[in-house]
Amino acid sequence: MPIKIPDTLPAFQTLLNEGVRVMTETVAVRQDIRPLQIGLLNLMPNKIKTEVQMARLVGASPLQVELSLVRVGGHKAKNTSEEHLLSFYETWEEVKHRKYDGFIITGAPVETLAYEDVTYWNEMRQIFDWTETNVHSTLNVCWGAMAAIYHFHGVPKHELREKAFGVYRHRNLVPSSVYLNGFSDDFQVPVSRWTEVRRADIVKIPQLEILMESEEMGVCLVHEKKGKRLYMFNHVEYDSTSLADEYFRDVNAGVPIKMPYNYFPHNDVSLPPQNRWRSHAHLLFGNWINEIYQTTPYDLEKIGAE
Repeated sequence: MPIKIPDTLPAFQTLLNEGVRVMTETVAVRQDIRPLQIGLLNLMPNKIKTEVQMARLVGASPLQVELSLVRVGGHKAKNTSEEHLLSFYETWEEVKHRKYDGFIITGAPVETLAYEDVTYWNEMRQIFDWTETNVHSTLNVCWGAMAAIYHFHGVPKHELREKAFGVYRHRNLVPSSVYLNGFSDDFQVPVSRWTEVRRADIVKIPQLEILMESEEMGVCLVHEKKGKRLYMFNHVEYDSTSLADEYFRDVNAGVPIKMPYNYFPHNDVSLPPQNRWRSHAHLLFGNWINEIYQTTPYDLEKIGAE
């Protein structure tokens, strides 16, 4: 089944060009099924790029999915036009009465700040609490994952001496996990962050299970069974050129940055990087959506009462 998004959203044509099936409201209402309701709380500066990345993975599911775009109300975006936000986004305050089968919370460019110093932290705390009653399953990504695991369990983040930046090998620690169906024992994942959460802090909490880990970069994916939450600390959703875009942005701005590890062919920045994580990104999102479909109530209003 296709993903249902507004046909005027910039991501619509991009996804069509990539072969992702999308549908309009008119087509969707003809199908006598309940689409899965997935919300995307987009905290990234370049919201359009993030919309495409997430919609691409959500839209690969064989199920009909309706994707809603959500933003925090207590922060004004600097890199996305007000027209785009007003046309396609609702604030969390405007949607907090709704129930969602799944909810994605993205990263944000604030990871070196203390959580309490983030201007919209109080709203984030409310959103995290709200997911416990209004969302069946939450996928937290990068800063969103660090903030969530800190909010729910007090797991601290630790600042790194230099940016963790590149494509690193990871291990499948729990092949029997429904979220890792079809995963190789060994696979590669893009990493781009200035902070980390540590295994030693996570293993103290019995309800948390580490699913993916890198010898060099540490914990990547954590599952919390009771809360139906996933914490993804890296970026499986990244485009082939995402790390290059970040690298050249910093180089051009005069920001000290190392070349991303294991990314450019032969470490030659003039050569286009090859995507070696796309299939596992689709597997992870597909497994997450399938598990939602298998376990979510048919009646949306029953979410939170399970």
